[in-house]
Amino acid sequence: MLVFATVAALSLSHEWGMSYAELIPYATPGFVAFGVCAVPAGWLADKWSRKAMMLIFYIGIGLSSIFTALAETPLQIAIGLLSIGLFAAIYHPVGLALVVQGRENTGVPLAINGILGNMGVACAALISGFLIDHAGWRSAFVWPGVVSIATGIAYAGLLYADRGEIAVEAYLRVKAKKAPDTIAMDRRLIARVFVIIFFSTAVGGLVFQSTTFALPKVFDERLAELAVSATLVGWYAFVVFAIAAFGQLVVGYLVDHYSVRSVFALVVALQVIFFASMLGSTGWSALGVSIAFMLVVFGQIPINDVLIGRITRTEWRSRVYAFRYIVSFSVMASSVPLIAWIHARWGFDSLFTVLSAAAACIFTSVLMLPRALSAKAHTGSDLQ
Repeated sequence: MLVFATVAALSLSHEWGMSYAELIPYATPGFVAFGVCAVPAGWLADKWSRKAMMLIFYIGIGLSSIFTALAETPLQIAIGLLSIGLFAAIYHPVGLALVVQGRENTGVPLAINGILGNMGVACAALISGFLIDHAGWRSAFVWPGVVSIATGIAYAGLLYADRGEIAVEAYLRVKAKKAPDTIAMDRRLIARVFVIIFFSTAVGGLVFQSTTFALPKVFDERLAELAVSATLVGWYAFVVFAIAAFGQLVVGYLVDHYSVRSVFALVVALQVIFFASMLGSTGWSALGVSIAFMLVVFGQIPINDVLIGRITRTEWRSRVYAFRYIVSFSVMASSVPLIAWIHARWGFDSLFTVLSAAAACIFTSVLMLPRALSAKAHTGSDLQ
């Protein structure tokens, strides 16, 4: 999903004679599909098979990536990115439901899963920059596509070797209906938690997308003396994303052992501070502040997923995750033209001012979370 961010910033703008602000809106259809298609993907996974849906994910997103490499016009690349978004939509509602299935403490497992996901974010800039310099921008789509298809074939082989997995999955769902695994809460409190989850998801999606999508261009402008090639821009982005990914592990541990409300409030308060610190920063200071704000941006990722895991039944979980991510990715899609608009008129200082204000809004909403959401075992009756 983020290969295009590096390709647009470092290659296509020169090859196609278009500005960065003109190019990046073509990524919008893909991000819309990424969000909208999460709900049907979650529904199919709950009704059919999560593992089979993951197989479709691997093969579909790989073929779509290779197709995108064939684009000759902005419209064609938008169609390719739309196809990538369609299959990418499968992962979050289906994969996260598999991660938390049958687990009591979900913070660390979700964090480990998130770290690996964010290593993908990091590698998008690194590998894309390297391939652009050595083989052209099309290779930046071809090789990840080949790897994804190969992974899908290997995954299919594992499923065939253990054909009982589908039956086990069905058994676990029947068992889950008889064994409550969520926190007992008043309906009004549950409604309040869901409102806060979806609000923080929406605003957090804006923050996440703006930082991950724009960072290669931010480094291209603000690390001019440090990053003199596409490969070096990719390396700096990789280092920042790779270090920041481990923020999820820290937060995952904290939400398993301490109040989710307190941990959440701390994370977004730090976002407010670090985004404000980015104003006017260049060179090494910009690099250091970028590591700091990406640590807490990535650190926020598992928190809402932990909350959903604690207040929803397992047989509904894929669909609830799907609704969470349709909110997140719809906002993420709208943030792409927002980045282009702000950058074209005022530059990145204005974008970081907006992000600091957005984090402050999340902080206010988190203070309204009920204290009933402890970090201990999930006991009590399910959400009816």
